[in-house]
Amino acid sequence: MNINDVILKTVSKAVVLIILTFGIYLFVSGHNQPGGGFIGGLVIASAFVLMFLSYDSETVSEALPIDFKKLSALGVLLAMMSGVAPMFFGGAFLSQSFGYFDLPIFGKTELATVTIFEAGIALTVIGVVVNIILSISEDE
Repeated sequence: MNINDVILKTVSKAVVLIILTFGIYLFVSGHNQPGGGFIGGLVIASAFVLMFLSYDSETVSEALPIDFKKLSALGVLLAMMSGVAPMFFGGAFLSQSFGYFDLPIFGKTELATVTIFEAGIALTVIGVVVNIILSISEDE
């Protein structure tokens, strides 16, 4: 990287935080509003891509010791298991359930099993997108 990349590195730190916050918001609000695991995963992956563009791959890999191939495999496993789990309780494949719980800080909150499926989708999308970007950057 050039010495003149100071502005890019400084601004990207703040922008990555904003992008990650927005991606988590899209993920969490996904089962009641537009959003969910796919679009939340894309937005979160774009934050990782911005970090890889602002800094070199080695620096980001040292700071974030995440194997994105394993992350995408974990996401597929999580999404698949959330679909198979209802079959053990007499339900159909991918049937979902929800309930209302009193949480200490949030009060009465709806928790749904679709969030587990959406988390698997988000992890898969993050892993695949970052793997594609890293494989393209290694070819140069």
